[in-house]
Amino acid sequence: MSAAWAECFDPTGARYGVPTYPWRLAPDGYATRRQLRAQGLRPGGQPIAAQTMRMNRRTGTPRVAYLYRLDLAKPVRPMTSRKWGALALAMLARRTCPTCRITYSYCMPRSLGMCVLCAYPDDQRTA
Repeated sequence: MSAAWAECFDPTGARYGVPTYPWRLAPDGYATRRQLRAQGLRPGGQPIAAQTMRMNRRTGTPRVAYLYRLDLAKPVRPMTSRKWGALALAMLARRTCPTCRITYSYCMPRSLGMCVLCAYPDDQRTA
């Protein structure tokens, strides 16, 4: 048993407060948020039941994924027409440049906060 594996194995929860298992070795009946979503479920307000952990080789810091119990998970709420409308408006705002008010087919780069033409106007004149 390696030292890294032993550091990540705490099924009683004495060391970390919740049961901790090595990466990909959690027992059946637990799932991450992504795994729940793939099955059409959500945590539904339940507390974190366990965690899976692995050590980052480069930095030596632990990487943690929280696990939820499958038997307490609830089905995902369906999207309503109001939610679809709010999502469409949010995506429209992400595609509209706040400076020139042009709507593009792609989302604005968050690093610039505006379209490329407005961010670099001098480069466009010389081209």
